[in-house]
Amino acid sequence: MSISKKICPVPFDQQPLNEYFALKASWFFSWSTLSLDKYCIKLFTIFVFIFIILMCSFVYIVSKTYSIWKLVILNIFIATFILLLIFVRLYLGWSYIVKRLISATIFYEESGWYDGQLWIKNPEALTQDRLVALYEVTPFLFRAKYGLIVSLALLFLEKIVYSLILF
Repeated sequence: MSISKKICPVPFDQQPLNEYFALKASWFFSWSTLSLDKYCIKLFTIFVFIFIILMCSFVYIVSKTYSIWKLVILNIFIATFILLLIFVRLYLGWSYIVKRLISATIFYEESGWYDGQLWIKNPEALTQDRLVALYEVTPFLFRAKYGLIVSLALLFLEKIVYSLILF
C-alpha cells in the first residue's frame, strides 16, 4: 500500500503510511489496536503484574516501617504512574504518525541527518494518508488520550486517599 517510487522520493521506511503499518505491527503499539475488551484486559494484566512485583519487593524492603494499607496504596500509586508512562508513550507514537499522515509536506532524510529533504504530497497520496489518519489512527490516539486522562485522575484520587490515610 505504499506510494510508488516514481511519485515519491521518500525512502520506504520514512513514508508515513509505511511508518503507520510498522507502528501498528510493533508489539507495544499493537495493544491499542486490539478490541476494547482485550485492550482493557491487557492493561489490567499489566497493572496487576506491576502491582504484584512492587508489592513483593516493598513488603520485603519496608514492611516494618509502613502499615499494609499504606503499602497497598503506595503500590497502586506507583503502578498507576507506570501505566501513565505507557499511555504517554502510546499517545506520542500515534500522534507522531497522525501528524505525518495529515501533513501535506513530508520531511525525510536521504542518507543521514545532514541532508534532509522536503517532499510535497500529490493529491492522491494526501487524500489516502488523511483518510487513514482520520479513520484508522485517530481512534487509537483517542484511546491513548482517554487512558492518559483516566490514569491522571486516578493518580490524583490515590494521592488524596493516601494523604487521608496518613492522618
